[in-house]
Amino acid sequence: MRDGVAVDEGVVAEDVVDAAQGILADLVAGGAALGWVEPPSKPAVAELLAKVSAASRAGDAALRLAYSGDRLLGLGYWLRYERPTHRPNADLEKLAIASDAQGMGVGRLLTAALVDSARAAGIEVLTLDARGDNANALHLYRTLGFREYGRLPGFVAVGERRYDKVFYMLDFRV
Repeated sequence: MRDGVAVDEGVVAEDVVDAAQGILADLVAGGAALGWVEPPSKPAVAELLAKVSAASRAGDAALRLAYSGDRLLGLGYWLRYERPTHRPNADLEKLAIASDAQGMGVGRLLTAALVDSARAAGIEVLTLDARGDNANALHLYRTLGFREYGRLPGFVAVGERRYDKVFYMLDFRV
């Protein structure tokens, strides 16, 4: 594969699961804010990617993978809300960039690709939440047009540490 962002087009291959699990486990072990306290197992990542891939085939999600050559550098996805009254909207739930690829624009590339796919899918509002200490991610989201719409102080618990949960949105209706 050449450098760039790939679109998930079906079942996620085992090599993608392996690479994604490696990225996610490394980031979580280093304290990243991805929703896990312990690094996720390969079966957990496989289940997650299968769920997102199935939702993508149904038009309810998008999974994007960033590559340099054949090496997976990062991944991200959005999922449409399941509640019937929220179906016009989606949540960007994970954005993970390999530690050694951070600061190279991969996160911006992936997020922009996800924003474009959400807009093309007719999503009205794309939301996300991030841990309040993740200054680089919060800055990236703001520069891509997301705006903060709420904050829960001390909501995220990692052992004895507490972090704010920050909510962002990108409204395509305007």
